Amino acid sequence: MSPIRTLLFLTMIAITLPASAADKKMTNDQMSWLDNGQVRLGVDLSIGGAITYLADARTKVNMINSHDWGRQIQMSFYSGPVPFVPPDAQVRESWKKLGWNPIQSGDCYGNRSRVIEHSNDGKTIHVKCIPMHWPLKNVPGKCTFECWFKLEGPAIRVKSRLNNARNDKKQYPGRSQELPAVYTNGPWYKLVTYLGDKPFTASGTTTIQDINDAKGWPWRRFMATENWAALLDKNGHGLGIWLPDAYRFLGGFAGKKGKGGPKDGPTGYLTPLQKEILDHNIVYTYDYTLMVGSLKDIRDYVYKHASKPTPPAWRFKHDRQHWTYAKTTDAGWPIRGDLRVNLGATRTSMVSPTTIWQAGKAPKLYIRAALKSPAKTTTVGFLPFCKQDAQDWANWGNGPQPPARPVVTVNFPINGDGKMRTYEIDMSASKQYRGAITQLRLLLPAGKGLARIAYIGFAAPQ
Repeated sequence: MSPIRTLLFLTMIAITLPASAADKKMTNDQMSWLDNGQVRLGVDLSIGGAITYLADARTKVNMINSHDWGRQIQMSFYSGPVPFVPPDAQVRESWKKLGWNPIQSGDCYGNRSRVIEHSNDGKTIHVKCIPMHWPLKNVPGKCTFECWFKLEGPAIRVKSRLNNARNDKKQYPGRSQELPAVYTNGPWYKLVTYLGDKPFTASGTTTIQDINDAKGWPWRRFMATENWAALLDKNGHGLGIWLPDAYRFLGGFAGKKGKGGPKDGPTGYLTPLQKEILDHNIVYTYDYTLMVGSLKDIRDYVYKHASKPTPPAWRFKHDRQHWTYAKTTDAGWPIRGDLRVNLGATRTSMVSPTTIWQAGKAPKLYIRAALKSPAKTTTVGFLPFCKQDAQDWANWGNGPQPPARPVVTVNFPINGDGKMRTYEIDMSASKQYRGAITQLRLLLPAGKGLARIAYIGFAAPQ
């Protein structure tokens, strides 16, 4: 959920439309179901195929909140411009600053997204829809959303895809994306994850939010270094979400904790975040897993299926690998073999996604790039893991906020003749390159034309 959307969430609760007659007459004909005896999943074909039902198959107690069409478990994306108000469109003023924001269920005025394809063979559900822009009145997105749902024991494996077809071809800066947005009912309020610099070592978990603490609204932001988090009930059972490569999460609870069903206001919220550039014609896919069970069940599932942690290696053959830019753009989608980033008179930069690796296991950084510039050196920066990364923070408001911290930099020589070369940088030479590290930043030299970036990583490129 974007910061602006978070700020306006309480307004949403106040202005949400009541259930329509069609909602009250909802039948199973509008639902598509999967049930393997361990979990029961229901997606609602009347609102874009969003998940409106998820339960332990034995108890059949639904955990998913559908108080309005901004909830459920659903796809949601953000880009520019801000505001996004097409000609003759009507925008809800309280949501205007969200910008371009198609979502899977429908808009804030009560207009539904439309399913255009659906199949269910008893093992996999596929749904394709035309989403609606949440802040606008009856404005379909110039894109389609697709989801594939498959049950695997106590888990639901989900593949989600955005197929963009916008007329506006401007490349807007990267924004945090909800991958996906998850809303639970009142009993699932306890927010738990692993906060720390030693992921996948069975170190103790942290309860970020519980029934009697002072936390609630606003949402909490935190770094989940094992890529999962969970919302649990008073018995320690509930729903977890795991998105490999996602380290920044947002979650919390709004309303009175502990009670409430699918149509009630109180709700838990949880989402893995990635900052992404969404080109006008991008095909953007992400895979996530929902897990039903106890905290141990959820974490054990992640440990069983996660890849062994290794220092990052970003190969830009087909996509940006979650990298974004400061003060520049690239040649756009599709990516063909490398990133082609625009240079400028002032120094621009590339910013890696948040991640974590141990400096001692990654002493040398390799960058394969072609740089056309009169500069003789450029700079790579990094952020060490610190105390504030092992805490949760209110997403907005007057409470304590994480202090700003400087990026540690290492200079290295370059050849600016425009030919593709591999640069080897001894990161261990920096006395601050110790322990866990969470992010890289590459400053691009001033110049004209494009910098071609094929690889950044801690293993020599092959």
